Amino acid sequence: MFRRGGAELRLAGFRRGSGPLDPSVTVLGQTENGRMKQRLTAILKALPRIGRLVPPPGRPETVVARNLETLVLGAWLARGGRARLCYELLDIHGMMLGQGRVARALRRIEARLMRRCAAVITSSPAFATNYLRAYGQPDIPVILAENKPFDAPDTQTSARPAQAPITLGWFGILRCRFSLQALDRLTRDHPGQFRVILRGRPALDVLGDFHAVVEANPDLQFHGPYRWPDDLPAIYGEVDYAWLIDRYQAGENSDWLLPNRLYEGCLNGAVPIVLQGTEVARKAAGWGCALTIRVPQDDAIAQGLATAKGALPGLREALAAVPRSALRMDDAECRTLTAEICGGSA
Repeated sequence: MFRRGGAELRLAGFRRGSGPLDPSVTVLGQTENGRMKQRLTAILKALPRIGRLVPPPGRPETVVARNLETLVLGAWLARGGRARLCYELLDIHGMMLGQGRVARALRRIEARLMRRCAAVITSSPAFATNYLRAYGQPDIPVILAENKPFDAPDTQTSARPAQAPITLGWFGILRCRFSLQALDRLTRDHPGQFRVILRGRPALDVLGDFHAVVEANPDLQFHGPYRWPDDLPAIYGEVDYAWLIDRYQAGENSDWLLPNRLYEGCLNGAVPIVLQGTEVARKAAGWGCALTIRVPQDDAIAQGLATAKGALPGLREALAAVPRSALRMDDAECRTLTAEICGGSA
């Protein structure tokens, strides 16, 4: 987005993996997922070096910090008005939530750093409502940059005829135990009526029994990873509905996110299945193209999907009427967002 918006970029950050990187990337250190003490140590080690790692004359005009740990470093790099500082808030770590001592301390650190920021960038307005405002974080401008894909083709809604069984697609990072169990029970309780295709990467640290559950149920079919974005038209073209219910972080990120699967599925003709009360349900309701489940319970899922076949033609028609600009990002939007983040004009 920044490149298409006209910005020149330098990337700096902590590594999690070990694959090849572009030589222009500045590596600040190695961190490990979930190990907060180790990540804190990595920040403290990088802090005195950040000025040398990103020195003049390469000092940036705008620093975008993608999470709290890089906000610490970004604030140091931008200190004294040397650069415009923006904070990108794409999800909320569980340690930041609630009224526990650690959560309150982390939010105080975040608030102090946010007061130096020109704006917060987020992918869903629910993060501002349910986190920033609800917890009294500094009231600074919020820039909404949705998870819309680039260069997506103008795919028409699926011409796949509605036929038994109704086919559901659950794609992406598969880590929601509720979804796996609910879809397993749904297909077992209604044999021959539903088929579920799963694609992507299962989070086996969360779903250790993923492969065993799938292999024991012939109506659950795991087809492995896919190439993004090349395979999207083909994989969504196989399904009638896209499963967008996520309870991995129920009451938190799962309720607040607007995932890229919403935009990708709608662009490629798959009607979204959403859970009432979540931000993704509110977004899809505005377009009038979703099958909404009232509550995350087996009977409500079965009741909602009982109408799946009859509702499909009307929902596909509504999906076809959604403006393409609501589902994909073009050059004009890239220029507008980049200018807003960098404090200029498009």
